[in-house]
Amino acid sequence: MNILFWVSLSIILYTYIGYPVAVYAISRFYRKRIYGKYIYPTISIIIAAYNEEKTIEQKLMNLLSVDYPSDRMEIIIGSDGSTDGTNEILNKYDGNKITAFIQKERKGKPYMLNQLVPLAEGEILIFTDCRQKLDKEALKELVKNFADPTIGSVSAELYFEEANTQASSGVGLYWNYEKFIRKAESRIGSMLGATGALYAIRRELFPELPRDLILDDMYVPMLIVERGYRAIFDKKAKIFDKHSKDAKQDFLRRTRTLAGNFQLFLYMKWLFNPFKSYIAWQFISHKFLRLMIPFLLLGLLISNYSLYEENFFYNVMMILQAAFYFMALCGMVFKNRNKFFDTAYMFCVMNAAAMVGLYKFITGKQSVKWEKIA
Repeated sequence: MNILFWVSLSIILYTYIGYPVAVYAISRFYRKRIYGKYIYPTISIIIAAYNEEKTIEQKLMNLLSVDYPSDRMEIIIGSDGSTDGTNEILNKYDGNKITAFIQKERKGKPYMLNQLVPLAEGEILIFTDCRQKLDKEALKELVKNFADPTIGSVSAELYFEEANTQASSGVGLYWNYEKFIRKAESRIGSMLGATGALYAIRRELFPELPRDLILDDMYVPMLIVERGYRAIFDKKAKIFDKHSKDAKQDFLRRTRTLAGNFQLFLYMKWLFNPFKSYIAWQFISHKFLRLMIPFLLLGLLISNYSLYEENFFYNVMMILQAAFYFMALCGMVFKNRNKFFDTAYMFCVMNAAAMVGLYKFITGKQSVKWEKIA
């Protein structure tokens, strides 16, 4: 049990503290410059939509109001078997700078993106979703990076609007922590994936997507990295979203994302090989080990319980673990009452989502079709 305890504790501490500190320290002394400048290539904004009647019109108005030459921009929106009023709204706007592609049968986002990209004429493809709002400067900030020929993918920075909810308390802290790591990774080479709400790639680098793909915003940038280009993060390209209303909503999104990560482990085995991938260390530390944390937490708790009363250190560790999970329990019972309770609760929810995501991936129960969460 001693070995299980120390292995579990060491990997947990490395994953959450050691790796972020290490990658940040490296980025302070070694960083790859980006030779960007404001350029205005033709761009194609691509959206795969499903039952977005409440957001689609607002999104179109947002895109048409951004600071980018209108004669250099086109918008291509595909409706993936929508059953609400989405198709009627798209038909109203179809024409000129907006192309509506309506598909009666729902086949999932990967299939839809494979249909939309060949319609695009822009040099740069920009992928976004209906829900989020772009900053007025977002597109030109995103695109300027492509003046550097080594850049193949650029991710925007997602900001959450303030909300006094349990999910916002825990997830907001997690998201800031995650962005801290992504920025450091981007500075030393490439980040892992992209922010699905808004990212851009060179048109010629778009791959044919597998029909069962769950996460295009991880798959596409990683294939671009494999081809020798960089996938970077630009904090000046801003997009805004709202927090989930409660932990359940975030849990469902998180479960899907993590099931997609497990799928990528099979699709991209080369990422684990440092002889084939210069981001292998980042990938293993940031993605793979993060998904092992739930099992390591369980191993730590079981081994610590067996070692309890053996010495003072193990006693203190057991008390700390018990206190943390008690705080998480309080967060579940007394929702949105205490920041520490909510953070502990959301930490447990996210790690539980990893276990559920693994189960859904193994059993094939995670559908490629995105189910909207109101």
